[in-house]
Amino acid sequence: MLGRYTHSWTIRSLLAATAVVLCLAPLRAQDVAAKAITVSGQVSLLKDGNPWVLNEGDTVKPKQIIVTGRDGYAQFRVADGSTFEVFQNAKVTFRENYPSWTDLVQVWLGRIRVQIEHRLGANPNSVSTPTAVISVRGTIFDVVVEDEDDTTLVSVEEGLVDVQHKLKYGPVVRLNPGESIRVFRNQPLARMVDKDPAVRAGLNAVKQAIWEIVLRRPTGGGTAPTSTTTGGAQGDQKKNGGKGTPGAPGAPGAPGAPGSPTGGG
Repeated sequence: MLGRYTHSWTIRSLLAATAVVLCLAPLRAQDVAAKAITVSGQVSLLKDGNPWVLNEGDTVKPKQIIVTGRDGYAQFRVADGSTFEVFQNAKVTFRENYPSWTDLVQVWLGRIRVQIEHRLGANPNSVSTPTAVISVRGTIFDVVVEDEDDTTLVSVEEGLVDVQHKLKYGPVVRLNPGESIRVFRNQPLARMVDKDPAVRAGLNAVKQAIWEIVLRRPTGGGTAPTSTTTGGAQGDQKKNGGKGTPGAPGAPGAPGAPGSPTGGG
């Protein structure tokens, strides 16, 4: 009798645990996504190589690629409250090395601005480019991939960041507030940092101009560019009952095919 009771209790416990796991799975999926909280101009997600318009409230999953056009801007929030902004003419991959929780964004081209929340203590995150790895623990900073040679500019507004060359062996350089550094593809990382306020002033001027455009735009989400996508993208749209909107071409491509130079998880 006791054996039958124990067996029955064990089965009920396993079923209950399975139900809890299944219920938490959608929540866990949401935890690793990024939500678009502000979108202006031409902003798209690449799906099967085709750009699809991204609107406010949409989510970006790990390994998805975000591209912006000449007037594009978007701000995203992740589960811990941290945010990243993607400016015009940019191409980035969200959590390219997922399931790594510390790899936030891979920047292939253009500029992003990151604000890491650290309300629960240390919150290690990293941002990568083809030439640099930027490690942070609660800070506000900008990362710009400036040219076809993948020259990377890192500039810190608040907190501390550690910058390391991705291709050349050398020291890790720590940046303090107001400091910046450029990482060149074929040069080891120098310890010299730039404290020129003109760098920060230039970055802030671009951000201010973007926000003025955002505040002046009509409400109701990002502007959906006219689609010129044909074939597979439109066919997929019909198959999905019209869900999703193909984005306009013209968002810049990164030098070379997207992918982690150091391998992905």
